[in-house]
Amino acid sequence: MTGERRSPEGNLSYTDFILLGFPGLQEFHSLLFIPFFCLYLVNVVANCTVIYIIWVEESLHSPMYLMISLLSAVGLCSTNAIMPQMLLGFLFHSSRVSLPGCLAQMFFIYLIIIMDSSVLLMMALDRYVAICKPLHYVNIMSKRLLVTLTLAALIRGLSVACPMVILASRLPFCQSNIIQHFACEHMALVSLACRSTSHNSILGMVVGAVIIIFDTVCILASYTSIVHTALQIASGSLRRKAFHTCSTQLLVMFFMYSSSLFSSIVYRAGQAISQDMHNLLSAIYLLLPSTINPIIYGVRTKEIKQRVLRSFGRRQIVGAEPHEAFPAQDDKGLPSIAKKEDIGTAAEGIGG
Repeated sequence: MTGERRSPEGNLSYTDFILLGFPGLQEFHSLLFIPFFCLYLVNVVANCTVIYIIWVEESLHSPMYLMISLLSAVGLCSTNAIMPQMLLGFLFHSSRVSLPGCLAQMFFIYLIIIMDSSVLLMMALDRYVAICKPLHYVNIMSKRLLVTLTLAALIRGLSVACPMVILASRLPFCQSNIIQHFACEHMALVSLACRSTSHNSILGMVVGAVIIIFDTVCILASYTSIVHTALQIASGSLRRKAFHTCSTQLLVMFFMYSSSLFSSIVYRAGQAISQDMHNLLSAIYLLLPSTINPIIYGVRTKEIKQRVLRSFGRRQIVGAEPHEAFPAQDDKGLPSIAKKEDIGTAAEGIGG
């Protein structure tokens, strides 16, 4: 039975909702379950593997690798905030959710989105200090700073997610109780309101601007400085290794921000794009980056790849490329480039 309440304006407001997933593909939901379940398994296994490898290997307990594990942990939270309910919806062709449950899911979705972007900012800062100011790396990028930055990222996420949820909770939802989406995404829920949602729309655009514009500019500025420093390195092989350091994180950043930007543009295209296409792009934006990130780091970071293969019984990587995404670590987990005397020798710590 559909729950209802009476809004301050006297209208009935729904308190229970139905998530339709992909409305135009209702008859194919059982088939859609298979690829999304496989995506869920890959996401969980890949992220748990990265977290486990970094957790058990003391040589990987340096700030850079801890940030990678933090990114994987955020990815796991993102997946589990959305996928279980989404998969159940595919099996039963719809998924019921209460208003408090819907608002809770919305809260975690946007908290995790901001956290994800903040961790990429932290990683860009770490690479900037490691390559551009190697002699000061140990003093600047301490574990105390890492904890401080993580708390700042959490506070930043809360400062966005809380107002978004509070504004949405005050709306009366009397147009319908059917959400044309697989999750309680902000605008998917707000579009059911029978009151002006201008404040919600403005907040949504501000959040998008913060993530896509501010964070992207800061990260690109960091990597521009890194590239400028790398070009001053005389050795071609060392320069190539420095660029390899940038390319891994730029690849991760590209997947996250391009999917976010494209999803935002398509949403504002309105009726020109079908609802199923909207939802597919949302799925790519919300689920694909957290699945791809640990795979990228696992393949392109030699230390992680070596330990993953070792855990499956292989002691060495035959014919492996002598590159890694991040500086080599000494026995204390500190980047070796922090001990070099100049930029040229500092690059020797990049890529092994």
